[in-house]
Amino acid sequence: MTGRIPQTFIDDLLNRVDIVQVIESRLDLKKTGREYQACCPFHNEKTPSFTISPVKQFYHCFGCGAHGSAIGFLMDYENLEFPEAIEELAHSAGLEIPREAGSDFRPDPRKEDHYSLLQRADQFYRAQLREHAQAAKAVDYLKQRGLSGEIAATFSVGYAPPGWDSLLRHLGSDTETRNAAVELGLLVRKDDGRLYDRFRDRVIFPIRDRRGRTIGFGGRVFGDEKPKYMNSPESPVFHKGQELYGLYEARKASQKLERLLVVEGYMDVLALAQFGFSNAVATLGTATTPEQLERLYRTVPEVVFCFDGDNAGRRAAWRALENALPILRDGREARFLFLPEGEDPDSLVRDIGREAFQKKTVDSVPLSRFFYASLSQQVDTNSVDGRARLVELARPLLQKLPDSVFRDLMLEQLSQDSGLNLKQLRSRVFGNAAAVPQHTPRQRTPGENRSPVRVAIRLLLEQPELSGQIQSPCGFEDLELAGTGLLVELLEILWQHPHLSLGGILEHWRGRPEEKHLARLATQPLEVPADGLAEEFLGATQRLLEQRTLQRTEHLLSRERDRGLTETEKTELKQLLVPHQPISG
Repeated sequence: MTGRIPQTFIDDLLNRVDIVQVIESRLDLKKTGREYQACCPFHNEKTPSFTISPVKQFYHCFGCGAHGSAIGFLMDYENLEFPEAIEELAHSAGLEIPREAGSDFRPDPRKEDHYSLLQRADQFYRAQLREHAQAAKAVDYLKQRGLSGEIAATFSVGYAPPGWDSLLRHLGSDTETRNAAVELGLLVRKDDGRLYDRFRDRVIFPIRDRRGRTIGFGGRVFGDEKPKYMNSPESPVFHKGQELYGLYEARKASQKLERLLVVEGYMDVLALAQFGFSNAVATLGTATTPEQLERLYRTVPEVVFCFDGDNAGRRAAWRALENALPILRDGREARFLFLPEGEDPDSLVRDIGREAFQKKTVDSVPLSRFFYASLSQQVDTNSVDGRARLVELARPLLQKLPDSVFRDLMLEQLSQDSGLNLKQLRSRVFGNAAAVPQHTPRQRTPGENRSPVRVAIRLLLEQPELSGQIQSPCGFEDLELAGTGLLVELLEILWQHPHLSLGGILEHWRGRPEEKHLARLATQPLEVPADGLAEEFLGATQRLLEQRTLQRTEHLLSRERDRGLTETEKTELKQLLVPHQPISG
């Protein structure tokens, strides 16, 4: 469905969802009084400065300035477009999104068609696992691997039949559909223009995005033919370096995941799930990318990488370590589980059982230990030359770490291993960048930023129901004073929607420069006690009325001197010159 999302729906949606629940499912929150706090997910910090207000339905980071409603949080945290964030929230609230005529915020109809086509393919492969004449070998293979029908159903495992055109015939002869299937990698086009199925005679594993939509497939042969695994190619909806197989199922299985296991293959994920480990995910035939790591750490604080214990496995582990360093903010932990030779997670969990495998994940090697053990193997730490070399090897890697307690502790460990004084070492590794001067907040002078327009807006953002203290028209609409138009617009919105939260208010200015100004103003401390807000607001609006009276009087007097006034203007001037005379609309 296309068209603009009505603002009234967005208002209603934000009144229904709770920003605390949206953020709490992604971050660890601590209640402090009437608000919640967390370490900001958008910059590195040691002390929590990220605040969420359930009353205002608004978050703000006093460190980096990030702010917004539940919509804005999903857009920034999940890297979603505006309509996608709306869809995510609407889905959680059980609401259908209406659309109205217009071109704003139109989802890409081609993408919608792609998801629909991939869903058709998904249903086809699952049906073939039940119905095809040769499906028995796929079922037998899954049983031999110890998988139950329940696990196969949870992960929607399917079967791609042998032959070149099973899916092709199922999709029909529509040219547009076939072209889309080629674009998505379901079909392959030969040089002569003929089409054939990409996946043939394989067990099929649907790859899902965070919303559970099928975005691609992985296929595994039954024997040792090459390639053993085949993935969908890159497409408009599938980007291999950003997705993780099994992450959707892991999040669906538990709302409070604490740890994720990163394994190599689809069957490892399913085998671990069979043994009760529903927290395993797999990279899609590539080294773990920074984008995948960021997605992992936005789900859990601890990631355990499972690799073979051979040289190839340790090289892969080192690549994962290097990619993890830049995003290891405080509260994030990486560990490494090196498997015995000839074992993979699938075979190991079957050999030793659930409890022993669980213990291995808990006792896995911390990143810090793997880091220094790997570097120490390359030098002779018993010699001055070797310890100097150790520092040189570690320096560019430590520089990747964000400023954090973890980085400080990693530096202390290097100090112990190298024998170099910590202060000297810090200077060697980070140079002058380690001595960042503390920012001293600028002292506000008494009366600063106390314009009545600014005061009135600030109070409305704090307590929107204050808008009911005055009626339309407010009497100062035509006042030539900076910010008056913004104040009037804010009042008009609140007159129509008196129950809007701060988060909902700001959504009315999304994409406009005023939104940042309003958000910044909303986070400034109030200089008035809570029981004095209404009086302060009425005082500010009265000053605006007085300024409008003065401004209009001066304007009419000037016109009288220049060219005279009309009878209507003369009457208005007489009224304005009467002390304390209220202004007509």
